[in-house]
Amino acid sequence: MIIIKKSGIDFFFLHIILMGDGMKINIRKLIVYILIPVILGGIVGLLTGAGSNYNDLIQPDFAPPSIVFPIVWTILYILMGISSYIISETRSYEKEDALFLYIIQLIFNLLWSFVFFTFGWYLLAFIWILVLIALVVLMIRKFYFISKISAYLQIPYLLWLVFASILNLSIFILNR
Repeated sequence: MIIIKKSGIDFFFLHIILMGDGMKINIRKLIVYILIPVILGGIVGLLTGAGSNYNDLIQPDFAPPSIVFPIVWTILYILMGISSYIISETRSYEKEDALFLYIIQLIFNLLWSFVFFTFGWYLLAFIWILVLIALVVLMIRKFYFISKISAYLQIPYLLWLVFASILNLSIFILNR
């Protein structure tokens, strides 16, 4: 375990999880990789007013309160950042393709909010999220052959997308 103290804050990194190959952790690069999806997700949330009309929709009984979404997405974006960082640090000749797929799915992820929240196109948003799920499955598969832990870090994201797709479809059906 590596413990880094900075400004009185302790950051704990399990070296085995992040860099099982014994590679050194570039903390600045790791932070950048984490901040990219977190900041982009935050900007999209602000631009789309994500959640502003969520409470006005007829929702299924299993729909979580709107406060859950920014918490879950922040955690998922952090995991995505760590996962993509690990891929970037490998020596695999496939890492560029894997990171390209990561970027494509991230863009697809961010654009979903506009389709759902800004335009209210719930059916298109459902189709969009199904394509996103397919992209994430492909990304996880690509990551798995480069770094198993990077793939495993994406599993909560995939599970959340499956849940979100069911929620999306339910909202479409209930609000037609």
